[in-house]
Amino acid sequence: QVQLVESGGGLVQDGGSLRLSCAASRTSFRINAMGWYRQAPGKQRELVAVIFSSGVTNYADSAKDRFTISRDNAKNTVYLQMNSLKPEDTGVYYCNVKGLLDNYWGQGTQVTVSS
Repeated sequence: QVQLVESGGGLVQDGGSLRLSCAASRTSFRINAMGWYRQAPGKQRELVAVIFSSGVTNYADSAKDRFTISRDNAKNTVYLQMNSLKPEDTGVYYCNVKGLLDNYWGQGTQVTVSS
């Protein structure tokens, strides 16, 4: 079982910044991808950003040019730097770790952007 510990959420004003962190406990499988998803009230969970073991990244259109995902392989930790936050970025942010056959989720951290 993999444990994902998230931190960094909170309340911020429109235009502000936050940095999310997610540390994964030692895994018995090779991590292929680490990512962040967002679930806004009344909406489905959606991908925000993902980083693959190769270092390749992928972003939702809404996150491009504002968010940066990075990864510390030695610490099994993934980060999401969020700048120029908007009220529509509000939601619960979930960390996700994927292996070839494994898929784990964090407990979620609330991000609220006030206008």
